[in-house]
Amino acid sequence: MIIFGCLPEKDGTVFRIHTKAEGLTDVDIPLELVFHLPVSYPLCLPGISVNSEHLTRGQCVTVKEKLLKQAEKLLPEPMVHELVLWIQQNLRHVLNQPETGSGSEKCTFSISTTVDDGLWVTLLHLDHMRARTKYIKTVEKWASGLRLTGRLMFLGKIILILLQGDRNSIKEYLVLQKTSNVDVDSSGKKCKEKMISVLLETKVQTEHKRFLAFEVKEYSTLDELQKEFETAGLKKLFSEFVVGLVK
Repeated sequence: MIIFGCLPEKDGTVFRIHTKAEGLTDVDIPLELVFHLPVSYPLCLPGISVNSEHLTRGQCVTVKEKLLKQAEKLLPEPMVHELVLWIQQNLRHVLNQPETGSGSEKCTFSISTTVDDGLWVTLLHLDHMRARTKYIKTVEKWASGLRLTGRLMFLGKIILILLQGDRNSIKEYLVLQKTSNVDVDSSGKKCKEKMISVLLETKVQTEHKRFLAFEVKEYSTLDELQKEFETAGLKKLFSEFVVGLVK
């Protein structure tokens, strides 16, 4: 069974596909495949991520790399459907090969692979968090898996996410943020994040500090939050995008 979800974006289209494929023990393994199709697709490769609670992170990376190699053979023709069929038929063989990723943690996402565009920084604004504890854990998990550093920042009702890392990883984070059931609605039902704003996305400049980890921080005053931005060399970003959020 395959479930398709399509999310149009200004820089392409995202397909989120839920399917199953036979694993090493003859048991079907649920897979979540996310294809980011840039505007120039199918003349160029799609971005691919592989998610499964039944695979390690290394196995997810291996599956993703095999899918990308298979995709290269299909250029310049549309390939999403063919890639889904291919992994359904070949997952067991792929899992028999050595893992290319490290660690034995369960895989919730893999690192997107497209052209390396250097280190980028992105500032996101969230309207609210109802299931705060779960939401925070999910954001921390995504940032860790995608090797993103930065801050999840709270000042009263203001919620900001500052991400630093590979641009493609940031793009994949945004796909996960927009297409996953990360919060709950007013009735307590799981829901996707529909009220997120990208305030800024730019290359890291020489004056910007390199974050060494992703941390969750809560601030009691605007001055404390401003100091965080200034310490990171982001004073201009704070004055242009954050001050206006304070009512």
